[in-house]
Amino acid sequence: MASSDKKTKGKKKIEIKIIENADDRLIAFSKRRTGIYKKISELSTLCGGEILFIIFSPAGKPYSFGHPSVESVAKRFSNASQHLEETIDAPIETYRKEIINLLVQHFNDVQEQLDLNLRELYEQDERFAEFNNFISITRDKKIAAISSMEAPMDEDVPSSFPLDMALICNSFATMDEDVPSALHPKYGPNLQ
Repeated sequence: MASSDKKTKGKKKIEIKIIENADDRLIAFSKRRTGIYKKISELSTLCGGEILFIIFSPAGKPYSFGHPSVESVAKRFSNASQHLEETIDAPIETYRKEIINLLVQHFNDVQEQLDLNLRELYEQDERFAEFNNFISITRDKKIAAISSMEAPMDEDVPSSFPLDMALICNSFATMDEDVPSALHPKYGPNLQ
């Protein structure tokens, strides 16, 4: 049979790097996983060793191979000082503990984030209460100043202003700390 009659190229050396196409990657994983299982089985048969092999696919699905069984080898590995009968459920227990630890860690992370958000809300609430209190005090001062004043119309206040506006202007003129600069007697028109 001549080499030109071959339908395939046969075995050839490929560059070892990640396969870019996802479908091709899954196909290669499936074929090579089967080949590795065969080699592991041969190694166990030839040497008489107990073997455990665990691999996760690119999609995240776990695959395992063990001789004589996955459970017995995993239990023996995780509890090397114990007898095989005492370690039958060790891999399951180890996996369960690991999942519980991950869940507790995730819960703690979420709890910490909620505590930070709650602290920020309390701080904003305190600032809002202070601001609201400041507005209330300022309003009360102005109402007290207006109510304690007499309501005569001065010559500096134009007669076209209504009486209430004149009272407000006079109250601004008497309260130096709250008077805007445009209405302050030193910097603006004298409204007294």
